[in-house]
Amino acid sequence: MVTPFDNDGELDLDGIQELVGWLVRDGWNDGIVVNGTTGESFATTDREKAGIISAAVRAAGGRARIVAGVGAAETRHSVALAEMAAELGADGLLVVTPYYCRPTQEGLIQHFRAVADATALPVMLYDIPKRTGTAIEAATLVALAEHPRIVAVKDAKGDLVSTSWVLKHTELAYYSGDDALNLPLLSVGASGFVSVVGHVAADLLRALLNHYRNGNVVEALAIHRDLLSIYTGMFRCPGSASAKAALRSLGLPGGPVRSPLVDLSAAEYELLLADLMACTAYAAQMGRNQRTHLPA
Repeated sequence: MVTPFDNDGELDLDGIQELVGWLVRDGWNDGIVVNGTTGESFATTDREKAGIISAAVRAAGGRARIVAGVGAAETRHSVALAEMAAELGADGLLVVTPYYCRPTQEGLIQHFRAVADATALPVMLYDIPKRTGTAIEAATLVALAEHPRIVAVKDAKGDLVSTSWVLKHTELAYYSGDDALNLPLLSVGASGFVSVVGHVAADLLRALLNHYRNGNVVEALAIHRDLLSIYTGMFRCPGSASAKAALRSLGLPGGPVRSPLVDLSAAEYELLLADLMACTAYAAQMGRNQRTHLPA
């Protein structure tokens, strides 16, 4: 989930609660990840992160699981964030590979185990080497799967062979962390999605998932292909900025992004709206309710 800010760039706690309500309504998302990449966690303070978790937990009211991003470049910081998230009522933890320092695989094992040991919450590892500079190798994931609280992976590595190997040798639940690969990852055994597109089309993603699980592969493929325009639009610019612009078009809270990200220009906003409406199922749902005010 994006982190809503007000017009002055400060945390919008009311907006967070409103947005959570939108995202967890019937037929939409089973859970919300806060303080992740799309939530601009790199630009929020630990105190703000605490406020975001608390607001999300209150707004969800048990209707959906709240997973808190607690990734940091340094292990003690990540452990402290995990302990804070547990105290505030989060249901699980998302732990990204430590970034910039490029640790060894043994360093990754020690880091992830330390975070998993810090609380009683289940842990989802986040493997996204294009952002962190370090991939979690398949053998490392197999070793980490031995920890009783490391139960899932958000996979944004784009390596279906490695993912298939890990799924063959562990009981880890895999979630697609790259929307364009949602269907391909299901085909090798993924369980679901941690999705930016879920801000605006979670019902379509749910339909895709349900069709695939029920053996209706042709129908799942049709939804996948229809969603391609949304996938393109949401990731032409950084996902946080695109998701906030899409929410703005629906009259929902999001606000500006924080520097060094920048908000979409008017031209980029128009392109995004065109991409959204090029998805026939999305366009049919929106109909006359779609609001398309250009940003100031």
